[in-house]
Amino acid sequence: MEDLFRSYWWLLFPMAWFVFGGFSSWLNYRKQRETLKLLKTYADKGQEPPEALLRVLNQSVDSDSQAWAGASGPGRPANYWSLFGLFAVLAGGFGIAAYMPETFGVDIGVRFPFTVVALTMGAVAVWALISAMMTRRDRS
Repeated sequence: MEDLFRSYWWLLFPMAWFVFGGFSSWLNYRKQRETLKLLKTYADKGQEPPEALLRVLNQSVDSDSQAWAGASGPGRPANYWSLFGLFAVLAGGFGIAAYMPETFGVDIGVRFPFTVVALTMGAVAVWALISAMMTRRDRS
């Protein structure tokens, strides 16, 4: 059993992502169900429901736009500068681990994979930097 976990430990991450996605969809479903119940009470009383309540129903049940909505608007992360910092640090860490593996007690055979990961993280950091510089912020 220990060998099985040692060989496939990385499967915990996609499984956690699936569980989180399902839980998020379930929460969105409950929100829309409660909204429909509230609309029914407005209809029973003969009152007009508020516009904000009707907007909740226009969102899809699996909508992740609320999770990503921020200062930049829906569908985009709110702060590219933080993404740039995160991926720059990750790129630096993997780069150092790739060229000084003995310092971290890592096998020398990981030099190439760590270099690929460092270059990928560096490319994402460059993208985040360009996006941060090109995104216009509202000055409100």
